[in-house]
Amino acid sequence: MRLMPRSFLSRTILMVLLPLIVALVIVANVFFGNHWERVHATMARTVAGEVSTMVKFLNEGNMDALNTMAENLGFEVSINDSGQNNRHDDNHALEAGPLSNQLKKRLNQRADIYINRGKRSVKIDVPMNDGKTATFALSMYRIYSTSTEVFLMWVIGSILIVSILVSPFIIMHTRSIRRIAKAANRFGRGLDAPGFEPSGSREIREAAAAMITMKERLNRYNRTRTDMLNAVSHDLKSPLARMRLAVETETASKGELLRDIDRMTEMVNGYLAFARGEMPEIEQVTELPSMLLRTARDAAPKKKILTDFPDTPAQFYARPMALARAFANIIENAARYAKKTIKITERDSAEQIEILIEDDGPGIPDNKKADAMRPFVRLDNARGSKTGGTGLGLSIAQTAIENHGGQIFLEDSDLGGLRVRVVLPI
Repeated sequence: MRLMPRSFLSRTILMVLLPLIVALVIVANVFFGNHWERVHATMARTVAGEVSTMVKFLNEGNMDALNTMAENLGFEVSINDSGQNNRHDDNHALEAGPLSNQLKKRLNQRADIYINRGKRSVKIDVPMNDGKTATFALSMYRIYSTSTEVFLMWVIGSILIVSILVSPFIIMHTRSIRRIAKAANRFGRGLDAPGFEPSGSREIREAAAAMITMKERLNRYNRTRTDMLNAVSHDLKSPLARMRLAVETETASKGELLRDIDRMTEMVNGYLAFARGEMPEIEQVTELPSMLLRTARDAAPKKKILTDFPDTPAQFYARPMALARAFANIIENAARYAKKTIKITERDSAEQIEILIEDDGPGIPDNKKADAMRPFVRLDNARGSKTGGTGLGLSIAQTAIENHGGQIFLEDSDLGGLRVRVVLPI
């Protein structure tokens, strides 16, 4: 038997209302239970004392005192030959129980109580010494307080009010979560979700935004794999055809074949590096200046390297080998196109680290910067036609930077060439 509801809406409403109901029940039981008993005990003692006094006046024949007291206290007193024993008394009723006990103590005899709930009145029959019965009629509010009933009504009303106020907000949250679930289902089948935008609370909007980002990355992953297959078939076809022709015509030289083999090896290694992606690596405390300077000296031994690092560089947790590969690709790209100078700058703040890698080469036009980040794209017209490469350097670097939660931007440099700006969170 399942007691817990399945839906988020039902569980949230239950989570909100159940503590409220338990708290109100405890308050009602502890406070108003004692309050109800004390109030009704006091009212019963008061009425029993008044009735016993009037019975005493009747037994003494002091009718003037009786009438004056009855008028002042709101009693109607009548003397009958017999009581109302023709019907069942209400001595054990909830309203009359305390009064019945108090009358028995005061009068040393049984007094019958009859309640007319429709008229909210009470009659008390008390046997007299002469065999007659004195009937005392009074308002039911003299012996029973309805404050507890009113309180219970307010408790139920407050629960209903809270339910009415809370339900729309919970429904809105539930609707946002359902929209995310539907969009995720469509994304999982390779479809788009037209009109889907993050909505709801901040946490739900963040989850939706993360899902959209994940979908974009998966789409880019699929496009990249397709581009890679196209690039492999295109890039390897020409050298293979040239090598085959040279062999068949017996015009091939060893040097030309080795150059074609080296070129094919470079392309295959680049494709394999891109296809493997980033290998698992344990995060470590990392500083960038020494890594950047070492990489720059290895990649551009013949270029002038300018650096602008902080005196005390920021330390943060990262995968150093992955970052080293990413910055190596960026710096090698800068070294390939730089004329004379490469400049590397680090700017630290409380929340992020910003790395600028600049060169004085030909740069990249603004309308081609987005294409430069795509894998297997070579901007030969912008960056020179004899530089080689597979067009994977910046794409591999972008993947590694994004895996660290960072971003990479291509901008124009003050040196005249390209500036690659990398932002990493601390």
